[in-house]
Amino acid sequence: MLWGLLKMLVGGCAALVSLSLAALYVLQNRLVYPSWAQGARDKVDTPDSYGLPYKKLVLTTGDGVKIEAYDMQNTSAESTSTVLILCPNAGNIGYFIPIADMFYRQMGLSVFIYSYRGYGHSEGTPSEVGLKKDADAVIQHLSTDKFHKSKKLILYGRSLGGANAIYISAKYSQLCDAVILENTFLSIREVIPYLFPVLKYFKGLCHDTWNSKQDIVNCDASLPFLFLCGLKDEIVPPSHMKKLAELCPSNNKQVFEFPFGYHNDTIVQDGYWDIIQDFLEQHGFI
Repeated sequence: MLWGLLKMLVGGCAALVSLSLAALYVLQNRLVYPSWAQGARDKVDTPDSYGLPYKKLVLTTGDGVKIEAYDMQNTSAESTSTVLILCPNAGNIGYFIPIADMFYRQMGLSVFIYSYRGYGHSEGTPSEVGLKKDADAVIQHLSTDKFHKSKKLILYGRSLGGANAIYISAKYSQLCDAVILENTFLSIREVIPYLFPVLKYFKGLCHDTWNSKQDIVNCDASLPFLFLCGLKDEIVPPSHMKKLAELCPSNNKQVFEFPFGYHNDTIVQDGYWDIIQDFLEQHGFI
């Protein structure tokens, strides 16, 4: 009887583990892409909340998904560059209007920002394959648009946005002129043991990998890179940024570390925006 009870308990535990892993596999997109959190699918601020001129665009991706974008064109004769802001995995593009304002007003750049599929008011459901199709559509637009095609293109990506920036700069190196990365990971699978140690043996179940360490080696060596790393990052191990910088083949790369920067507040650390402005000035973008 005792043996039968033990078998039942072990079987029950195995079933529970299997169920938990199945749930993890099925629901991981809601964890990786929390576009649903804090009502971010309902209200999306627009650039006019900061007094920025803009056009609202709807782009259609190669698989027919409609994604929303804000195009802030700086028509000043001195403005020669466009920055493409690639957002992290939470919130919506309205959250990043203050960043657009910094690039537009303080640095005199044009700014383009878009909602990934399943985010904000964009259609669809987020996934790695889908977000890469979104990026393809955006680059197609910027490279053919009458205004932007004559501008230098700067990619600015934080966290998941950095993975997007690496994807774009590897696939479209000839269309990019500089890349700025902040708190970006080698791959999502390599973040799992850091965030959830108990799941380190099951990271293979993660079907969206964003293998940035593989993509970054395919970037053009002439493309300038700026790496910004918060050393207290509690989500992405700071060692990931260091390794990405090592793997990056660029002949012109700079790495800056912020001793007190966590994952979401590195952007407000002392000197952050000065470093970006200096980098852009050095390369003639502003």
